[in-house]
Amino acid sequence: MNIVDLRSDTVTRPSPEMRRAIAEAEVGDDVLGDDPTVLRLQERVAAMFEKPAALFVPSGSMANQVAIRAATEPGDEIICDVTTHSYNYEAGGPAALAGCSMAFIPGPRGIFAAADVAACLRPRNSHFPQSKMVIVENTNNRGGGSIWPLERVADIQKIAAEQRLHLHMDGARLMNACVAARRKPSDYTRLVDSVSMCFSKGLGAPIGSILAGSKPFVERAHRFRKMFGGGMRQVGILAAAAIYALDHNVERLAEDHRHAQQLAEAIAALPGLRLDPRDVETNIVIFEIEPRLGTAEQFVGRLRERGVWMFATGPTKVRAVTHLDVSGEQISRAIEAFRELCHG
Repeated sequence: MNIVDLRSDTVTRPSPEMRRAIAEAEVGDDVLGDDPTVLRLQERVAAMFEKPAALFVPSGSMANQVAIRAATEPGDEIICDVTTHSYNYEAGGPAALAGCSMAFIPGPRGIFAAADVAACLRPRNSHFPQSKMVIVENTNNRGGGSIWPLERVADIQKIAAEQRLHLHMDGARLMNACVAARRKPSDYTRLVDSVSMCFSKGLGAPIGSILAGSKPFVERAHRFRKMFGGGMRQVGILAAAAIYALDHNVERLAEDHRHAQQLAEAIAALPGLRLDPRDVETNIVIFEIEPRLGTAEQFVGRLRERGVWMFATGPTKVRAVTHLDVSGEQISRAIEAFRELCHG
């Protein structure tokens, strides 16, 4: 069966050309600081983000957790949206690895305002945890790939600076936001103290993320990367895949966004499914299942029988993610499977 795999953009496989770049990569020992391909990637991303330094790490979770540990001390508090990936999907890392508590904002589709941050600030008093960090996730995964308006980030940057808060952008899918919003990465990253980005999602690399910020911050992050087990040796083979992704797989994200919109519009027109296509800004489509079609898990199971794979993300919610390994023809087949289930 020809599977239409819409579970996540993490399922992308390296192309033959990317594999060739991997095979031909010049390597050294990154723990000793002399892998030339890693150094080239770090310098390139630091320049692209207009940051003094960058650090290559194995995963997006490690990038976020290293950033949290580097910006905080145990007992500090982090302000973020209730949907934030670094709280929900990173194995309790802020508590286990940094000893931090979280103050949550229920923002619409993961997007909040400077006034929300102000409302969460703790008094500077020995009775309370200290507000130390704000995290914005761009695009927001559980918000359906929602894009942060640049003005919102700028407003939050102002209050973060006033209150001496470290502002971190979880930019796992930052390039999706930039392509859809027609922004340069630095339009966003110049407003934050640190930023992480994944190469292993829509950009199509098999492994790897990057963390960027000031030189002192990245030096401190380097120590925690080692502490958390993220030091790697001849990792230029993976950095080469990331460089290939930056060279070839950024602008093509617009195709994934078109496929997501096509899928969203078809789903919105079907009985028993609820979705506003205007909420689909990038490559993530989240929709609701009405009771007559069963639970989300049951619906996903019936789709799977037809060769279309997605994830249930709640009792009535399903998520589909478009990516470079899904063609227009496969999107059409997925839509036909939806029609069979809703009209059957």
